[in-house]
Amino acid sequence: MPRGRYSLHDPHDHTPLAEERFHCAPGPSGWRYVSQLTTPSGTGPEGTARQGTPAGSVDLALDDRGRPIRLELHASGWQVRAAALDGVTWVRTDPTGDHATEGNVRAHAFTGSSPAFLVATARLLRLTPDASATRVRLVAFTDPVLAPRTLDQSWALITREAHATDNGPLAVEEYQVTALDTGEQHTVHLSGDVVLSAPGIELEDLESPPSVFA
Repeated sequence: MPRGRYSLHDPHDHTPLAEERFHCAPGPSGWRYVSQLTTPSGTGPEGTARQGTPAGSVDLALDDRGRPIRLELHASGWQVRAAALDGVTWVRTDPTGDHATEGNVRAHAFTGSSPAFLVATARLLRLTPDASATRVRLVAFTDPVLAPRTLDQSWALITREAHATDNGPLAVEEYQVTALDTGEQHTVHLSGDVVLSAPGIELEDLESPPSVFA
């Protein structure tokens, strides 16, 4: 069960946004990822360490085909509960808890700022290096109020290589992701259920090796 910490930052100006402490694991019915987000830690007065304050959470469960069977997000008092149902369906609740809005889109899955969604999309598509790029429609819940937005991406698996480590070979996959509305491209590196690098995401600490998917 990998446990660790990501730092999240603005991919354009590198402004720190949050730290995400996570644990995840595959199981007999799929894969689950749970994390807690805090504001960026740093240095306080006279060089003392400053701890981040709670900023939200992610709880994502996939079935054995990579489909999101449960998603719960919290951020800035807002809450989203969602799942793959007639496409994808969600309920978004405001910080007062007095108002909830439902949404449904003919899409494949969800995305957002958490590294969990990159792993989830890769699991859903199950690409091979010799396959052509695959188009996927996603509903993104955007910070800071988890506003839903439908977008289309193209994913291609460029390489799959084994890298030698002290704990044995580490399989690393390199994906090219294209935003189909703008044509902007970026690269994502995954190893099992851990994001090694991606725009706006840095893996700061990993207590145990990534899980190996069947």
